[in-house]
Amino acid sequence: MKKLQGAHLRKPVTPDLLMTPSDQGDVDLDVDFAADRGNWTGKLDFLLSCIGYCVGLGNVWRFPYRAYTNGGGAFLVPYFLMLAICGIPLFFLELSLGQFSSLGPLAVWKISPLFKGAGAAMLLIVGLVAIYYNMIIAYVLFYLFASLTSDLPWEHCGNWWNTELCLEHRGSKDGNGALPLNLTCTVSPSEEYWSRYVLHIQGSQGIGSPGEIRWNLCLCLLLAWVIVFLCILKGVKSSGKVVYFTATFPYLILLMLLVRGVTLPGAWKGIQFYLTPQFHHLLSSKVWIEAALQIFYSLGVGFGGLLTFASYNTFHQNIYRDTFIVTLGNAITSILAGFAIFSVLGYMSQELGVPVDQVAKAGPGLAFVVYPQAMTMLPLSPFWSFLFFFMLLTLGLDSQFAFLETIVTAVTDEFPYYLRPKKVVFSGLICVAMYLMGLILTTDGGMYWLILLDDYSASFGLMVVVITTCLAVTRVYGIQRFCRDIHMMLGFKPGLYFRACWLFLSPATLLALLVYSIVKYQPSEYGSYRFPPWAELLGILMGLLSCLMIPAGMLVAVLREEGSFWERLQQASRPAMDWGPSLEENRTGMYVATLAGSQSPKPLMVHMRKGTSAGGLLYARMTVSAVCIRSTDKMLPCLQGAHSSAETCLGDFKPEICGEEVTAVG
Repeated sequence: MKKLQGAHLRKPVTPDLLMTPSDQGDVDLDVDFAADRGNWTGKLDFLLSCIGYCVGLGNVWRFPYRAYTNGGGAFLVPYFLMLAICGIPLFFLELSLGQFSSLGPLAVWKISPLFKGAGAAMLLIVGLVAIYYNMIIAYVLFYLFASLTSDLPWEHCGNWWNTELCLEHRGSKDGNGALPLNLTCTVSPSEEYWSRYVLHIQGSQGIGSPGEIRWNLCLCLLLAWVIVFLCILKGVKSSGKVVYFTATFPYLILLMLLVRGVTLPGAWKGIQFYLTPQFHHLLSSKVWIEAALQIFYSLGVGFGGLLTFASYNTFHQNIYRDTFIVTLGNAITSILAGFAIFSVLGYMSQELGVPVDQVAKAGPGLAFVVYPQAMTMLPLSPFWSFLFFFMLLTLGLDSQFAFLETIVTAVTDEFPYYLRPKKVVFSGLICVAMYLMGLILTTDGGMYWLILLDDYSASFGLMVVVITTCLAVTRVYGIQRFCRDIHMMLGFKPGLYFRACWLFLSPATLLALLVYSIVKYQPSEYGSYRFPPWAELLGILMGLLSCLMIPAGMLVAVLREEGSFWERLQQASRPAMDWGPSLEENRTGMYVATLAGSQSPKPLMVHMRKGTSAGGLLYARMTVSAVCIRSTDKMLPCLQGAHSSAETCLGDFKPEICGEEVTAVG
């Protein structure tokens, strides 16, 4: 009898389901919240990191060539139009996703778990790109060290790697200027230095027989990975400081190269060739597609880097302003780089007595053959060569930081309790693994593998990922919800321009790019070498693998749910219960629950005990509107009942209340 009285007088025990984090004590908090994720330590860290990520090698060696081959100055019309339709809206969308959730490319798909495969596809793409991108940085380091001499090694013929076809491309002068050179059947010293000495491509019979490892390239690649690892050692806290130099110093060097270039004789010839408008090109669909491709790849949308950087922002960071600063700054940088490149090419064409189009190239051919050759024609050529390659190094490192930080952040956000305390070790293991996978690029035939990776790793697969992301956010999650989330962060909702682009214009443009890339498919080639069919098939499978991850992720998400197929599909497409801002003070509106008698809104922690074989606890966080809870006639009475189980209450609780969908997932 006394025992019964004691039990009756004992203080009531609050059920687990009603307990907020502050009510549960330190034990549950330690279990439920992971270690500190980290944030940017300075006001400009995020902005400079985004600028460094977007302004990369493509601004120097792709945009100028695309501009002059697609109408010169007229190319700027479709370029800026595609920037407005496709570039700026998608850039803002990816930043908004990352900042609102403070999650990486995998965990951010709590917004709609059905599409988590898109996050996995992002990681595959960025991983493949990071492997070969660092090899390009290794080439830059090779040339940087080679410039530390009184005479550049690619200036003259007569070296052991030169052939009988080598000819020093220097025009002889007469009274009226340079005599034209007959460049037919000849090779410049810089071209043979690149192909026969740096690459040693003559030691390979093709992509199927890569040959031996070039140990000088192997060491340069090792140095590149060591630099990257040291800069991301402490995550954004360390890389955010490095970008103060790597994101700003290239502009100083670019300005020096621009001033030097425009003061050279013949510079105006190259600039005129670069910018002379040819408006008839605008009638060609190819020009518009090229402009969209340049915008798409230059801004780095879909790789996860922007999302990752934004996830380390404070919740109310003005990413709307930052979007316009970065995207317009990227476009202006590309145009300025074109002046710096073509002013030197104009001088080079005058010296050789040949048209500009015979010396202009794109990609590695510009960076490692044409521009180094132009440097040999300048006084103090080693100095200008060193500056040029140092600029390429800083441009490349910024993008590589983003690639690695994306991979590390995505995986650690998935397994925070295991990997966040060991983030340095995990980052080191990622760098070692990618270095080992990139060793094939240091062989005699490594350039063939680099071309294959460049052509297929981030081609149609990346477009499919971005299209899926855009449709999942605007159509499945809902454009109204997404705009409401942005309003929580920035204090205003995106206008009609952004909504129209997210709903129609941007997906349609990307779909047109995808169709064009498939219809106009051309097999890979390097110079006169044509890739064998098995290599083409390998490249296509590489691109398809990233696409297949999306339906594979959908299948996994559906199988994890219960009920009929349609019910599973609906549950998997709804946001997870813990979707929303990561900090409690930022969870307002539908992301908080105000319980009866509480003084402040707090997230409602749902602790459901399930009788699993492991006997463990299933933890989830459910956030519902305070108004909705107070108007629910079943939820609170059920939870307040002394003998009601959490599972019974959740079964009685109707999520479709107050027009909001509230889901409960394990």
